[in-house]
Amino acid sequence: MLAREAGEPSLVAFYGIVLWTAAPVFLLYLRAVRRDEPIPLARLLLWAVVFRLCGLAGGPFFEDDFYRYLWDGYRFATTGTPYGVAPEAFFLDMSVPPALRSVLDQVNNPDLPTIYGPTTQVLFLLGHWIEASNVAVLQALLIAADLAAIALLLRLAPARNVLLYAWCPLVVKEVAFTAHPDGLGVCLLLAAVVLASRRRDGWAAACLGLAVGAKVFALLLVPLVLIRGRLRHWCIFAATLAVPYGPFLVAGATDLDTLLVFAREWEFNSAVFGLLAAVVPPTIAKLALAAAFGVFWLWYYRQYRGAGGDVPRGDWVYGVFLLVAPVINAWYLLWLLPFAVVHPSRWAWTASVAVLLSYITGLHLGNYEMQAYAQPWWVRPMEFGAILIAFLIDCVRRQRARGAAGATDA
Repeated sequence: MLAREAGEPSLVAFYGIVLWTAAPVFLLYLRAVRRDEPIPLARLLLWAVVFRLCGLAGGPFFEDDFYRYLWDGYRFATTGTPYGVAPEAFFLDMSVPPALRSVLDQVNNPDLPTIYGPTTQVLFLLGHWIEASNVAVLQALLIAADLAAIALLLRLAPARNVLLYAWCPLVVKEVAFTAHPDGLGVCLLLAAVVLASRRRDGWAAACLGLAVGAKVFALLLVPLVLIRGRLRHWCIFAATLAVPYGPFLVAGATDLDTLLVFAREWEFNSAVFGLLAAVVPPTIAKLALAAAFGVFWLWYYRQYRGAGGDVPRGDWVYGVFLLVAPVINAWYLLWLLPFAVVHPSRWAWTASVAVLLSYITGLHLGNYEMQAYAQPWWVRPMEFGAILIAFLIDCVRRQRARGAAGATDA
């Protein structure tokens, strides 16, 4: 097993298993497409469950964020809010139970209050109620949400496309093994997309409110999913978002303060931002790239509104967003990949493997001469170079397909 052993697994073993598991998935998908063969649904679901049970039996590795989840659940259960007070304030508090004391000692960035949204905090609270300080409970809850996401994807795309997500090493690692709560937000966002495609805009709006309450990333697709919505649907969205946020706003603190610190100060594994920040001040780089993303988003909104489709190109929206973002953590791709099921592309699924190179840091290399989250110089060129090559191949093949279609019409 990769986890539940003393220490972290070696990077060599991890990447070997990633390639060993990703390659057959891609080859099976390509074979099914070329032969126009269906993927048996029972086999798809069986192995999706098996892979996630492996994560449950294993446990988190290359990550320690789960300590914060457990701590937030405890704080929510005992004080009514996980917000407003940083974990370091409890280092000398002898009232903290021993089991939570060991959790508290491992929380990263203990000088900052929690960054996780209120919908996600309900998940942490539920995990605490079931069994305090046990990450396996959170893993099980998030696996359930991820399996629900697979069921929703089956309403949007054929099983052979859903295979790419259901058996994706990144998804299994980040949700089943590491318990990243983005999976909950993604599930709620997909529920909204499915409901909106069936003209159930009221329920879609409610799911969107909860999705944004899970993570602000969902906000990028809200106007696209509700593009046919009326004023009452926007009111439902606002009300549903207010339900989880309201009590904490009244109490005086939410996740927004720490989100601002994150946006202002953190950088990790960035693509265009890293290049631009090398020649201009970081603040200028952020403003310029935010403006560029805003222009792209408005352009796509106009295109989507005119086309009248049912499923927005979330792969484009999140892809461009991450391209210009100061931080690209591997689990951020959980927001992009479901839309790459509906609209498969080489670049998106190459990214699902390449972004895992971001775990090559001073911490995981055991290199004490590097900062913990510093990366060797060659990691980003290898990571983003692979994605760029896949993107160019997509462009060339798309252009050839258009040329062939034009010749046929002529």
